[in-house]
Amino acid sequence: MKIKSPFVTKLVARIVVGSLRLLFRTVRREFAIHTPGTLAYYPLQERFLYCTWHDSIIMPLFMGDPCQMAALTSRHQDGSYLAETMARLGIRPVRGSSGRSGAQALREAMEIVQDWHLTITPDGPRGPRRQMKDGILYLASRSRRRIVPAAFHCTSFWRLNGRWTDLLIPKPFSRVTMFLGEPLEVPVDLTRDQMAEQIQRLQRVMDEFYATAEGTALPDAETSRRAA
Repeated sequence: MKIKSPFVTKLVARIVVGSLRLLFRTVRREFAIHTPGTLAYYPLQERFLYCTWHDSIIMPLFMGDPCQMAALTSRHQDGSYLAETMARLGIRPVRGSSGRSGAQALREAMEIVQDWHLTITPDGPRGPRRQMKDGILYLASRSRRRIVPAAFHCTSFWRLNGRWTDLLIPKPFSRVTMFLGEPLEVPVDLTRDQMAEQIQRLQRVMDEFYATAEGTALPDAETSRRAA
């Protein structure tokens, strides 16, 4: 039985945030950035849609302090814990589905992306694991925001097994690298056939990007920044 008490949700979020903040103080953080001006831990002029897989969601939350960042979370109880956690980190939660069927969430997202960055895990909230859905592409097509692929590499981590995906949590004193790829432009007002092509395109980009990230400490990039 899932507990839906707002008090319990806030308490769990407070414990999670406090624990992970302490953990990430021990972590050596590194950044490999393809295009300058895409790391949202600093004020940026352009607004982006950030695309990462659901199993990596802990990393972007605690690698730094996002500026003007929102994120899409599900309306299920697990999403409530995540939304409360993000709110405590200064990240604006948008509750709803990442697919086009989540009309209310997409309408809210369309308004938010005018002034905020938005992070989406396109394989959430129910999977399949690391399989692209159309929501982020639909939003990019309508908002004309570019998509920045984001991937992560941990030298040592715990893997929490879920029903359809895992959750990766870095171990103390490990090294975590964030990779930001080249921003991708999506054609405006995609047709059904174009949408299918763009889903396959972004799926290939994410597959290749994560394969590089998980197999290499730091790939070639135009700029990179290391933080202790």
